[in-house]
Amino acid sequence: MKKTMKGLVYGGPGKIELKEIAVPSIEKPTDALVRVLKTTICGTDLGILHGKTPTCKPGTTLGHEGVGVIETVGDGVRNFKKGDHVIISCITSDGTCEYCKKQMYSHCEDGGWILGHLINGTQAEYVRIPHADNSLHLIPAGSDEEALVMLSDILPTGHEIGVINGQVKPGDTIAIVGAGPVGMAALLTSLFYSPAKIYMIDLDENRLKLAKEFGATDTINSGKEDALKKILSETKDGVDVAIEAVGMPATFDLCQKIIRPGGNIAVVGVHGKSVDLQLQDLWIQNITLTTGLVNTNTTPMLLKTVTSKKINPKKLITHHFKLEEIEKAYEVFGNASEEKAMKVIIEP
Repeated sequence: MKKTMKGLVYGGPGKIELKEIAVPSIEKPTDALVRVLKTTICGTDLGILHGKTPTCKPGTTLGHEGVGVIETVGDGVRNFKKGDHVIISCITSDGTCEYCKKQMYSHCEDGGWILGHLINGTQAEYVRIPHADNSLHLIPAGSDEEALVMLSDILPTGHEIGVINGQVKPGDTIAIVGAGPVGMAALLTSLFYSPAKIYMIDLDENRLKLAKEFGATDTINSGKEDALKKILSETKDGVDVAIEAVGMPATFDLCQKIIRPGGNIAVVGVHGKSVDLQLQDLWIQNITLTTGLVNTNTTPMLLKTVTSKKINPKKLITHHFKLEEIEKAYEVFGNASEEKAMKVIIEP
């Protein structure tokens, strides 16, 4: 096996570079070494690039999503072997700590979101996966592995932090603010629960058109019309569930204005600035406000729905790049509106 590989290295705010770096090795008995077949870029990666995540230090290989094939495993790995094709979870979990026993894998005391953040990640030819037994998922033979890249992060994020936290129920009227990849994942997985009406709100006409194809009943271009006025005019007193999938003060503000009494605001977007919580209006409304980092505890269920073709997250993929083109891929993903980009696939 070769000793060096290509990997995308974070050099500090605004700086990334594809470099020749050392191939990782097994460090603990519970590790696995995975050869990356397909990876992608997340909005969180852009957040690191823009300096929103100071905990990510220069020199870190980015990326926390992907599928691959196992090259070797440590002596303590029981569930996987060389040659297995696997989904790499964005969350690393040891399965034994207090938080893991509550299925709060995102707060694992020896894991959580560490890939491409606190340790080297998946935007490379190889990646070391700690706690492999709990942090990888076996891919069934014959599966569309490109579609399964979406199970690393965005599909469980939209489902768990948006739809489940938002308590979407049959007959609900829901609004998803932000038609990016995670907003679309929330849309796709909300269909499991049969809401009566789904508003998708965004500034991008191309994304709103795609949302209609994915199952949104109504779309609102908030750059061309007043989303608050439209929703309040078309509902009795607002929506049952508002899913905030952007991470901006303005989108959070819209959610707290369109929620009806007894409703749920589920914050999925990554917020880098404080918001103005209108508690003087909300305290009497019996609303529930939730936030969260994905736990990936629903990934096994989502894997079954994808392999049985109940949902098709491959529709989220708009662009393909080779690893050598990853810096261009970041440019395209970072200018999603102009490039009509949703999710990109990067492969060796």
